[in-house]
Amino acid sequence: MVEPIGMFTLLLGFYCLTRGYPVTVPFFIVLTLLGSAAALSFGGSSVPPAHLFLLFLTLAVLRTRELPAVAVKTLRFGRPAFWFACLVVYGAISAYFLPRLFAGMSYIIPLGASEYPSTGGTVPLGPVSSNLTQTIYLAADLLCFMTITAVCSTHSGFRATLDGLIAYAAVNVMFAALDLATSATGTEWLLQFVRNAQYTFHDSDTVNGMKRIVGSWPEASAFAGMTLGAFGFTGSLWICGRRTGWSGPLALCSFALILLSTSSTGLIAAPLCLLLLYLTAVLRCGVEPLGQRSTAVVLLAPPIMLALFLLVLIQDGLFRALYDYVDLLVLSKSTSSSAVERGSWNAAALQNFIDTIGLGVGLGTARTSSFPLAVLSNVGVPGAVLFMLFAITALRPRLSSRTFESDVRLAGLNGCLALLIGSLVAGPTVDLGLLFFVLAGLCASRPLAKTSEVPLLPLRGAPFKEVANARLSTDQ
Repeated sequence: MVEPIGMFTLLLGFYCLTRGYPVTVPFFIVLTLLGSAAALSFGGSSVPPAHLFLLFLTLAVLRTRELPAVAVKTLRFGRPAFWFACLVVYGAISAYFLPRLFAGMSYIIPLGASEYPSTGGTVPLGPVSSNLTQTIYLAADLLCFMTITAVCSTHSGFRATLDGLIAYAAVNVMFAALDLATSATGTEWLLQFVRNAQYTFHDSDTVNGMKRIVGSWPEASAFAGMTLGAFGFTGSLWICGRRTGWSGPLALCSFALILLSTSSTGLIAAPLCLLLLYLTAVLRCGVEPLGQRSTAVVLLAPPIMLALFLLVLIQDGLFRALYDYVDLLVLSKSTSSSAVERGSWNAAALQNFIDTIGLGVGLGTARTSSFPLAVLSNVGVPGAVLFMLFAITALRPRLSSRTFESDVRLAGLNGCLALLIGSLVAGPTVDLGLLFFVLAGLCASRPLAKTSEVPLLPLRGAPFKEVANARLSTDQ
């Protein structure tokens, strides 16, 4: 069944096909925000708008002359897409065979529907419905990474991806504001068109009278986790002095929303992301114009943080309010029912890894609350090794050059690391989301080799020596 937002996605996709990939890419990136929407519904399963629109992005790339070959070359041995493709293949094999091979030998927290009644606790290991859906999502992640890597090899595609990521951060802030506004005015129904997926929504939850910010996501934890990526990307752009008119305000708003979202994931991960940005400033600081902003951050951030800390200590009321907030979301979280439940998921996942002698219970079989445990319990040691090879080859920092492109790729790297930090705290599946692979594709991309036509014979009036030098420089 095609949902209304699915019709909008299809119409937008056909329109973008007439405009080419530079227009298609930004719309695709923004659509990855709609984490609680369903473009297509099939019984209890649904297809998010971004995954449907990924088909149009792929068609836009295939219609070009040079990009299909670039996308295929990303699968060469040793390149990031090769290792991730191996992970997808192993994940698909494990999703079918391992739940049957180890059936009944362990107990799982099922990610999807199993043959046993759903009780919210463990059930004997066996195939579940999410074995198929998670395999499809992981294959979509590979397709996304390949197409974005190919697109970013061109100047127009690189700029379009940058524009799309900035638009993502801006629209994410807009959805957060709409979430708060509709909750305050009792008009939550205005956002139902992006909350039609087959998920359990927590869009009306409160913590001590504070609205839990969910934006366009099903729950506050998912909102905070994905906003970390926007914060890491825009914060790095601002430190590098790129697109400061947009990146600075968006980074500030994203950071504030993470802290105010009442999500333990955001509150724990935000200081680590600040440390990541500070280390980035340390590595980029210098006296040249492009390093002055980083130098200012390195010199001014510690005294500013110290002054804020002393201000909080002096103001007893402010200190008590902040302490109660942190205590509620972090310090006392371990005793809450949700923390106990998530802890039991992780304990079961670790036991699954042990019971299957390190092979895993199959992609999409078990639910966890931490990305490393999701990888180990579902795809085991082979899957963990393949993902690490992908991450090492795709997310390599290159700080020697301070060009516009290298700074944007550095921002993409920090965006990926920020998402990984959030997934360490609350990562239920092996799928990290399309945004992660957009940022990874941006980080791993390299410009196409440029060639210029040089006449075989000297032009009339042009010295032969100059033409020979031009040929030599072109060959180099």
